[in-house]
Amino acid sequence: MVQSKHSAAQSLNHPNDNLSPFNDRNMENLKLVTSEQSLASRQVSQQTDNMKPARLSSDDVTLAVPAARVAEETDYTRPFDNGYHFPPKYSWKESTKTGLASFWKFFTTPMGAFWTFYGLNVVAWGGMLFLLLCNAAPAMCHPTCNDINSPRRKWVEWDSQVLTGLFCVTAFGLAPWRFRDLWLLMKYRIKGQQEGLLRLAGIHRSWFRLPGTEELSPDIGPDNLPADVPKQCVTIPQEKMPNAPLTGIRAPATKVWKMDFMIWCMIVNTLAQVGLCGIMWGMNRYDRPSWSTGFLVAIGCIIAMVGGLVMWLEGRKVKRIEGVPCSERDLQKLAEDKEKGILHYNNIKDKKPKEKKKLSDPEK
Repeated sequence: MVQSKHSAAQSLNHPNDNLSPFNDRNMENLKLVTSEQSLASRQVSQQTDNMKPARLSSDDVTLAVPAARVAEETDYTRPFDNGYHFPPKYSWKESTKTGLASFWKFFTTPMGAFWTFYGLNVVAWGGMLFLLLCNAAPAMCHPTCNDINSPRRKWVEWDSQVLTGLFCVTAFGLAPWRFRDLWLLMKYRIKGQQEGLLRLAGIHRSWFRLPGTEELSPDIGPDNLPADVPKQCVTIPQEKMPNAPLTGIRAPATKVWKMDFMIWCMIVNTLAQVGLCGIMWGMNRYDRPSWSTGFLVAIGCIIAMVGGLVMWLEGRKVKRIEGVPCSERDLQKLAEDKEKGILHYNNIKDKKPKEKKKLSDPEK
């Protein structure tokens, strides 16, 4: 009886001792369930990984590009046979910095300062005249905008007089060279003397190419002129002959009528300025026809711009084919980018050429 009481007291003091077998069994079951869950989760993760696309290394990505595309990109970036490569394209920040540095170098010269001041005056007075013609200052319309004695009409007259003087700088300042070109052109067109065209080709060597020069060897230039070169392909003087093309490819011959067109455009610009000066300085604002000033200014400006556009387009065409010189900075950037694996398209824009549209077969 005493022992049973003692055992009962022990069971009351340690109630968990009697449940220990059950606890051990529950722990084993819990471990078993946990292991099964972890095994199932690993199987699910393996299945998920198998469903995900495989990660490609840089080598795999390179191999994944079609071979035709790789060959095409290589053709666009490969140097020419003589090793020449067009200058690389810079970021807009670097280009702006380089442009400002070049402008400052030009501005610090006497001629650079003169032309900068001249251009600013043309823009300022021309802009003011444009605003006056648009009636942008209603306060000047007193008593009316078109009244001959209104402040607006007076300022229109003053602006026109200043612009007439500014336009005389280029129209008359360049007149000797313009009439020289006209004289050489007339020698070629009227007298049939080839010398006139050869001299014009030397003067305008930056954009004009003589007929037949596209057949010359790419290494022929003013410093390397064999005796068997046709005379009609050599400028007068010989030193004015275009340099050998940097790309090893010669630009096609320029159509001669473009030389005629450019020269006559500049001559008409000078003649229009003569008429404008006669109208502006030979007549007062009361007797001068209202249409005459605007007509002569428009003709002079438009014809000069068209002639300059012809020279710019042809010069751009020559540069795209024959190349432009590379500076030390350009060569250094090309070498550094090549080491980094950065390729530049070998053209003047450093851009991938546009694919030409294929003409559809009419029989299909």
